[in-house]
Amino acid sequence: MLKIAIDAMGGDFGPEPIIDGLIAALQNNNNFTAIAVGDESELKALIPQQFEHRIEIVHTDDIISMHDSATDALKRKESTIYKAIELVKEGTADAIVSAGHSGASMSLATLRIGRIKGVSRPAIATLMPTSENQNTLVLDVGANVDCDAKNLFEFAIMGQAYAKDVLQLDDPIVGLLSNGEEESKGNEVTKEAYELISKIPNFAGNVEGSDIFKGTVDVVVCDGFIGNILLKTAEGVADTIGQILKKNLKRSLISIAGAVLMRKVFKSLKVRVDYAEYGGAPLLGVKSPVIIAHGKSNPKAIKNAIFQAINAASSNLNEDIEQKLNLYK
Repeated sequence: MLKIAIDAMGGDFGPEPIIDGLIAALQNNNNFTAIAVGDESELKALIPQQFEHRIEIVHTDDIISMHDSATDALKRKESTIYKAIELVKEGTADAIVSAGHSGASMSLATLRIGRIKGVSRPAIATLMPTSENQNTLVLDVGANVDCDAKNLFEFAIMGQAYAKDVLQLDDPIVGLLSNGEEESKGNEVTKEAYELISKIPNFAGNVEGSDIFKGTVDVVVCDGFIGNILLKTAEGVADTIGQILKKNLKRSLISIAGAVLMRKVFKSLKVRVDYAEYGGAPLLGVKSPVIIAHGKSNPKAIKNAIFQAINAASSNLNEDIEQKLNLYK
């Protein structure tokens, strides 16, 4: 049975939404147990008696806050994220979910759990909604600000493997984010990366930003600087559209009737762009699954992040990444 380590204190709102999400995951899946890392007295008060046998608590009251430096996490071995990462490193747990300091999670996972053989740099991947009934996996979205062509090639391999093994997509198509579809477009790094990624099957070539939301390809590769700007821009646009719609719905019979008719549409749209539907972002390239959830995660987001961790831990993802890196290097 799989065992998932949970950084139970790292989120913006304390342990309550994290434990609530864990309980929801346990209610929906009988094939895993959890190790919650945090203040034992606080956590025990939140865990219903019927779930106590499925949740082990590892006590610590040191929390890496969002204001702390990521490098502090390497020294603070009693912190929740350090102890949770160590559980995975030691093999006590199969995967980790954390809504805490993302920089600390990335640094500790890379240094303590270690990278898959052949991976130069792990990458954070995230799912973006599209106009079709699917999502686009984008990576990197923040782990690596500066990347060379080899890094982008590795991201393509990792993203395609994740889409196939975890998202269960048949023959996922990969695109390289650039400022035009033509092979000649892009900077020197993307042009060199184009040549490297051309070795792998189902490479669609360069794609533009709009292709991400059209669902033209299944995986989009970029460096973490561009990817993080893309992610934050998309979140801002979705929020702005919602605010504009609210402010411009005037209280007339026509607008009220229209609002009633559009309610289901708006509800569906909210589901598609809500990060809670996807749970968290996998850190690809490390030896065990690491899911980085949003600091403001609600119980639904934590539940889905745990399901992501379970799916990744149950797959042959790491073996496939290593094999494909060897095959196409």
